[in-house]
Amino acid sequence: MYDSKFKSIETDDLFAAILSLENEEECYRFFEDLMTIKELQAITQRWQVARMLDEKKTYGEIEAATKASAATISRVNKCLQYGAAGYTAVLKRMKEGITDEK
Repeated sequence: MYDSKFKSIETDDLFAAILSLENEEECYRFFEDLMTIKELQAITQRWQVARMLDEKKTYGEIEAATKASAATISRVNKCLQYGAAGYTAVLKRMKEGITDEK
């Protein structure tokens, strides 16, 4: 079992709310209410960076495509290499889902 540094009853409650979302429209509605536009753009950018790093794109390619700073790209890369394996698990699951659809 994973022991998160961020574990709390409040965070558990937030994650339960996220896990209750049933479709993309509900995700848009919930996250638009929960976050500012900038916050949502920032996490969306990080996710795109993670996907591109997983595809072995260079920092230059990622910066050009996402407008992410080198610091953001580096931070995401460190999470991919040394983090909690959250990005890795979801990237793998999404690849398997894409493969299953073909």
